[in-house]
Amino acid sequence: MAEVAVSIVVEKLTELLLEEAASLHRVLDGLSEKVDQLKDQLKWMQCFLRDAEAKQEGNQLVRRWVSDIRDAAFEAEDLIETYAYEAACQNKWGRVFKLVHLYKVRRKIERLRKKIKGISAQREMYGLVRSNRDEGNGANSTNERLKLWRQPSPYSEGDYVIELKDDIELLLMQLLKLEPRRHVVSIVGMPGSGKTTVAKKLYNHGKIKEHFDFKAWVYVSKEYKRRDIVLGILREAKAFNMDAIERSQEEELTHLLHNYLDERRYVVVLDDIWGMEVCDGLESAFPRGKKGSKVILTTRNMEVALHADAGSNPHQLRKLTVDESLKLLGNKAFPDMDVIPPELENLSREVVDKCGGLPLAVVVVGGLLSRKRGSTKEWMQVLKNISWHLLEGEDNRIAEILTLSYNDLPPHLKSCFLYLGLFPQDMTIPTKKLVRLWVAEGFLPQEGEETAEGVALKCLNELIGRCMIQVEKASSLGRVKTIRIHDLLRDFSVSKGKEEYFLKICAGMEGLSASQLTKSRRHAIHSCYERYDFLKHNAHHSHSFLFFNREYNEEVVRRIRFHRSEKKLDFIYRKFKLLRVLDLDGVRVVCLPNTIGDLIQLRYLGLRKTNLEEELPDSIGNLQNLQTLDLRYCCFLKRIPNVIWKMVNLRHLLLYTPFDSPDSSHLRMDTLRNLQSLPYIEAGRWIDRDLAKMSNIRQLGIYELSRTMVNSVLSTAAQRLSHLHSLSLTLQSEREEFPILMQLSQCNHLIKLSLNGKINRLPEQHEFPPNLMKLTLHNSLLQMESIAKLERLPNLKMLVLGKGAHNCPELIFSAEGFPQLRILRFNLLNELEEWTVEERALPRLEQLVINRCEKLKKIPERLKDVTTLKKIKIVGMPVEFEHRLGTIDLADFQSTPSIESTTDILANERSGDVNRRHNVSG
Repeated sequence: MAEVAVSIVVEKLTELLLEEAASLHRVLDGLSEKVDQLKDQLKWMQCFLRDAEAKQEGNQLVRRWVSDIRDAAFEAEDLIETYAYEAACQNKWGRVFKLVHLYKVRRKIERLRKKIKGISAQREMYGLVRSNRDEGNGANSTNERLKLWRQPSPYSEGDYVIELKDDIELLLMQLLKLEPRRHVVSIVGMPGSGKTTVAKKLYNHGKIKEHFDFKAWVYVSKEYKRRDIVLGILREAKAFNMDAIERSQEEELTHLLHNYLDERRYVVVLDDIWGMEVCDGLESAFPRGKKGSKVILTTRNMEVALHADAGSNPHQLRKLTVDESLKLLGNKAFPDMDVIPPELENLSREVVDKCGGLPLAVVVVGGLLSRKRGSTKEWMQVLKNISWHLLEGEDNRIAEILTLSYNDLPPHLKSCFLYLGLFPQDMTIPTKKLVRLWVAEGFLPQEGEETAEGVALKCLNELIGRCMIQVEKASSLGRVKTIRIHDLLRDFSVSKGKEEYFLKICAGMEGLSASQLTKSRRHAIHSCYERYDFLKHNAHHSHSFLFFNREYNEEVVRRIRFHRSEKKLDFIYRKFKLLRVLDLDGVRVVCLPNTIGDLIQLRYLGLRKTNLEEELPDSIGNLQNLQTLDLRYCCFLKRIPNVIWKMVNLRHLLLYTPFDSPDSSHLRMDTLRNLQSLPYIEAGRWIDRDLAKMSNIRQLGIYELSRTMVNSVLSTAAQRLSHLHSLSLTLQSEREEFPILMQLSQCNHLIKLSLNGKINRLPEQHEFPPNLMKLTLHNSLLQMESIAKLERLPNLKMLVLGKGAHNCPELIFSAEGFPQLRILRFNLLNELEEWTVEERALPRLEQLVINRCEKLKKIPERLKDVTTLKKIKIVGMPVEFEHRLGTIDLADFQSTPSIESTTDILANERSGDVNRRHNVSG
């Protein structure tokens, strides 16, 4: 971790200090030289840190040396950040004052250089001198890793697992029994033994899908809240207006779930149960249901399993056999071959023997070995380290294997991995948010002209490839949308992060202690407190605050909204001058004080789902380093001051708020040349005045457009916005109509297009964006002949026809139409009655979704010939349609797709209007 701290400082020395000193080098001769010398010293020290950090576990002297380096790096980082802050504040005081300040900085740098020199002199004493040969080998290894890192890492949504056939068969027998009362089937095992993996295999098993009327999966975690669990199950039903029921009391939700399940044979998975109180708290939510209903729970504690159902026989997972471990190791170490080369067979057997049959241990070591390119020498080195680490006993084996995998990460990936420890256990982490946070923290190396977000995505893919994190959900076009981190890996990141003062979690009464807080650089707040004064101890060191304590309690919300004396967070804006990240997502603050403008080092300001009212303060314009401003779901915010143009480094401006969006049409944005994401904004004069200047925009969504404004947007996009890949346009009224859209053909980088409004004539095939992959249409009122144009688009992989998109009772997909389409969605096509698919149409279709097309009689017979079809999802369709669907013989389908059918009990009657106004692509 000292290596991480040093690498961050080296980047900042050049970025923040040297630039300022160079502008005055004639007056302050030598300051630039001192900065360069300090940077060189730290870079030289980096060369020895990796070996030193690996050795520190068993050597107290080395541990002390590494700690001294880390402290020096922190001191240097604080010096840089403090200088940058004070220099910005003193701009108005003139050149002389700045010169005095720079002289002081020079003296501090010289003192720090002497301190580092003293630390370096102790290196030989601790025996950390490398031979030239070792250094060369290390460089070669680093170069090989760098080469691999530059390549996008492949990932799979499914885990590489070995199916434990005997376990699956035994558990299936329990689940398919038709007992008169609801039973609990428990899967028990140690961390990393594959409890969740086995539960997922059961959950997705074909016999389970056929046997149960309803199934749901929820993660429970240590920080159990019954309300969240009940809501999670209700969401899986997809039969309720979630916006409405989320405002209900907990007991009302429990009663609603009980009634819903009581009419069905259901199976619900409760993943990762830690305490008996969970079973007791959810007992009333789960009725007897239809004969054979089941609850599956996974737990590390046999006592919890027995408590959940005294009459059950908890299933304890066995360890992998040697052959199963070898197969799993081969899948991970050689994903392209799935076979271990003969010359490594003996070493492989030794490796899996040291893993002790623990699936997670095999997976992590396999991910590590996959980076070694099949080198016998490197495999022997890994085996040697595993042997050394695992001598401490079985309970410590997985922790030591994770340490080995962690130590193999380059510094920037170590930072990215440790950062995941800030998120609550079992949280599904949005990829876009994570990437923006990584960029704001400054972890990432510069790679040519690649954007920082692009580098962050490569880091994400490498962590996925190394099995350090898991893909939770991928988009239709293959982008990773959300990720998860395994409990063991998260525990490891939290432990390592605390040890190295990288992070601190404030949860429960633990957060009230000031011990060990003074050096922590980042804080995650996982609990609600009446006061947050204990955080003041960190004012000089904290760089990040992330709040995860969603204050949804109605009494708290009412108190905060109507009593403006609520000031419990105001000290953050006054004292934490070096903050780079402040994420108040879900914290019910009513207003931001003017002192928010003093946090001029902020790169990320998250205000999503806060209770902000009326206006933001004008002082927010002082945040000229801000990269991300997230104002989504600020439902009471009425207006944004016209100061956004001052934030010249802004990259992501997120304004989406349902129903009552803040006024944004007046904003000036011509200075935002770094802006990449503007997914939702009201049309205004800024389109003609500013849009052409926003040359780096990649995602753009505009609503309330007139016909004339559409022409202006398309003209600008075609001529000036060469990076634009996602565009969403919504007309201001049903009387408006899109003009001819021929200019789209010049948008070569556009891959996602969403149009909401009447289209009298669709563009011809050659008039569409040449690389268009996803098209979403709402309220287009298309006639039959328009579909013929869409089905000839050569690269179209996803088509969404939303409410009013097609206004005829018949829809025909002609022969050989839609040659590349993978995903097709029909949503609220109220006039559609007959849908015909002709021969060889949709040859690559994988997923079909039909949502509330209430007049549609049946799905086309020709779909049975589509060999690629994997999934058919039916939502909110009439009973007659459901009945006809149930009579389909899956054996007639060449690909045997899974069919999901959900009855829409509480339809959201406003969804069409909401979709019309707020449809946002991407």
